[in-house]
Amino acid sequence: MAAHDHLSLCLCDLIRLLWSLLLPCLYLCLVLTALLVLVVMGIRMWLQRKRGARRDREKCPAVAFFHPYCNAGGGGERVLWCAIRALQNRYQDVSFVVYTGDQGVTGEQIIEGARRRFNIRLPRPVKFVFLKHRLLVEASMYPHFTLLGQSVGSIFLGWEALTEFVPDIYVDSMGYAFTLPVFRYLGGCGVASYVHYPTISTDMLAVVRERNPRFNNADFISSNPVLSALKVVYYCAFALLYGLAGSCSDVVMVNSTWTLGHILALWRVPGRTSVVYPPCDVRGFLDAPLEEDGGGRRHRVVSVGQFRPEKDHRLQIRAFRRLLDRRGAGPDREALRLVLIGGCRNQEDEERVLMLRGLCQEQGVADRVEFKLNIPFEELKKELTEATIGLHTMWNEHFGIGVVECMAAGTIILAHKSGGPKLDIVVPHEGGPTGFLADDEDSYAEAMERILSLTPAARLEIRRSARSSVARFSDQEFEASFLAAVEPLMATLER
Repeated sequence: MAAHDHLSLCLCDLIRLLWSLLLPCLYLCLVLTALLVLVVMGIRMWLQRKRGARRDREKCPAVAFFHPYCNAGGGGERVLWCAIRALQNRYQDVSFVVYTGDQGVTGEQIIEGARRRFNIRLPRPVKFVFLKHRLLVEASMYPHFTLLGQSVGSIFLGWEALTEFVPDIYVDSMGYAFTLPVFRYLGGCGVASYVHYPTISTDMLAVVRERNPRFNNADFISSNPVLSALKVVYYCAFALLYGLAGSCSDVVMVNSTWTLGHILALWRVPGRTSVVYPPCDVRGFLDAPLEEDGGGRRHRVVSVGQFRPEKDHRLQIRAFRRLLDRRGAGPDREALRLVLIGGCRNQEDEERVLMLRGLCQEQGVADRVEFKLNIPFEELKKELTEATIGLHTMWNEHFGIGVVECMAAGTIILAHKSGGPKLDIVVPHEGGPTGFLADDEDSYAEAMERILSLTPAARLEIRRSARSSVARFSDQEFEASFLAAVEPLMATLER
């Protein structure tokens, strides 16, 4: 037998073997798919019965917000309470629920914290569902593949929330997009999402491609071309899954022009997506009078933001040290103080504050830097109205509520030249400047020195322009935009 005839027979035998294996595999896939569909349908029917029993008992529909850190003191939490207040005022016959992972507190204490920190009072009580497994979404649980780990963890946390309480409408107000298909397809709920910051963005991909070390791209990865290439593949795959999960949302709200661009690129649902600027408590600051500051006053540089790594408080401390070096010895240097104001969510944040205090010691500025943690609203207002400069250093900040608050309080803002501050907030108003932008230690120090060198009259003009520009970020504007966005979804409750 010729060699080619023998090869042909071998190939035929191989094809017959593969075909004989293919059919059983196809049958197995069909059976498993059918079983999966039956399981999903069974779970959906079980959850719908739970919702029906609850509706019969309570005699009203329910809207649930997923916010595992609702007792934190950040801008995302202010969005949550303002959204609930707006809905309660508009829809009197709807009950509201908050899924939270906060432990050791009562619902009354959480509501009181919102009143104390944000000056927000709800017209009616809300129900809290206290989740036991918030640890599943903690970044500390996943030293590697953090995005994937937290996203998978959010699915399980969302399942816990859904089985504890089945709402009619589900709102993810904290950015856990992978919970959306759980509530839509298993719970049969209408779903909405308010996106503060995309879990992944094209900017993050660019950081990895360019091998640029940042808080989300460790040095050992950025310095290794193979690891960087693998991380790009991982990010691209994750971005695809993130887009599929996000596209399940019936209503998508984003907090800024910067976030809008990324969400449109990833979720691809432009007809369901709109910009709803977050509510900033500008009204609470507008009663502070704007007057020329005295030339010999003590100048306070104030930063407002949670103590998270992306806020880059280290840059603030180093830039402040450079400013002191520029000012030299004398009364001008002695008159400067840096005040870091922010919320601490957990022990990790508290440890970060300790490291920042250590950095102040290393830089020789410990006696000129104050830390104020979890302070009440009235104290925050006092600090901002007395400050000369409001400092913000987060790269690609999605919006920047602290930036707006500084401008409303009459503080001259110095923000990072990227993201929401650059595109939406620190922009000219009626032809006049509303603040300053910078992006590294030198440019921050130079900008602070420039602000301090302005005449009191020139500073007053910038402060007035900035204050006039922030009316578009008020609670009233947020409530009107938020209610308009969710109205089609809320209308389904009446059917």
